[in-house]
Amino acid sequence: MNRQMIFSSESVTEGHPDKVCDTVSDAILDACLEQDINSRVACETFVKDNIIGLAGEITTHADFDARAIVEKAIRDIGYTDPACKFNADSFFFMNLIGQQSPDIAQGVDAEAADNKDTQEQGAGDQGIMFGYACNETKELMPAPISWSHKIGRELTSLRKSGQHQWLRPDSKTQVSMEYIDGKPTRVTAVVVSTMHSADITTPEIREILQKDLIERVIPANLLTEDTEMLINPTGIFVIGGPEGDAGLTGRKIIVDTYGGMGRHGGGAFSGKDPSKVDRSAAYMCRWVAKNIVAAGLAERAELQVAYAIGHPQPVSISVNTFGTGTVDELVIENAVREVFSFKPADIVSQLNLLRPIYKQTTNYGHFGREDNLDALTWEKTDKVDALKAAL
Repeated sequence: MNRQMIFSSESVTEGHPDKVCDTVSDAILDACLEQDINSRVACETFVKDNIIGLAGEITTHADFDARAIVEKAIRDIGYTDPACKFNADSFFFMNLIGQQSPDIAQGVDAEAADNKDTQEQGAGDQGIMFGYACNETKELMPAPISWSHKIGRELTSLRKSGQHQWLRPDSKTQVSMEYIDGKPTRVTAVVVSTMHSADITTPEIREILQKDLIERVIPANLLTEDTEMLINPTGIFVIGGPEGDAGLTGRKIIVDTYGGMGRHGGGAFSGKDPSKVDRSAAYMCRWVAKNIVAAGLAERAELQVAYAIGHPQPVSISVNTFGTGTVDELVIENAVREVFSFKPADIVSQLNLLRPIYKQTTNYGHFGREDNLDALTWEKTDKVDALKAAL
């Protein structure tokens, strides 16, 4: 058949303005959960120039210095150069955090309330969540987003190690892959745009990053003489970070998930405690989809669940294997319903989500990370045998 297509996915490093915001929001969430696991957190962050602000709703018994947490997050990212307008030592801070609406709390709390149909914990909002897995990489992620993340992580490592001191925190990566009959075969293009100091030339940057980054990260068998390598294609990137562009929490939801290969329900993750199904149910769906593929039930699997605010049961669950299933999709769906519980409280329990683990998830994808499975429990393939037995 030899059906050909090219698919591209991007990633951003932690110094990108939107990722600065995600990092701060998750740092605030972890600070709450460290002291009070019952914290309800919906923390949004915005940045521009040297201004950083928090907004949203937090109900918690935790006592912490929000500005100090913000400063540490900025410093850990690497915005410490006084020549940069946005840096950890001189920023204007606004705290506009309020408390969770009692109307929403009534729906989420595991207790009776007027006109509430159940005493169980309900979903924190209505919404649709997706999870996806495929056998293109060892971590069961789509290849383009996997390689984009790996290039971004290595670029940050080159900066933080001091190997290339001209690198600055704000960077973006992108990988385009050729697929033939649904299988990734080669990389057709790599894009790297990185903020840098003014004392290095663009030709020098291109030569260094092709050798020390792209050719080091991407296997030689995926690169060809036709692979296009576009490094800082604008020609200069000295002004970056929040000075170059405003940032908001939750604007990199495709980077956070599957690079566009799997669908997305629209809800962002960072800054939200696990009572918010935008986050917890998306993690749940990834866990289920990954176990379906790891069990050999399909080469690709996508799970969709939907919730009503305040209601403990999902209003729908569906499985799509895109024609790659080794058994009927309805059979897989019935096995999934038998092995997994999709009630919000059960998701939190099954994945052990009431812990300060979320700073580990913020950058380089919430999925496909196998560096700390004790924390990132949704990446485990520990239900393979149970799924097979349920069949």
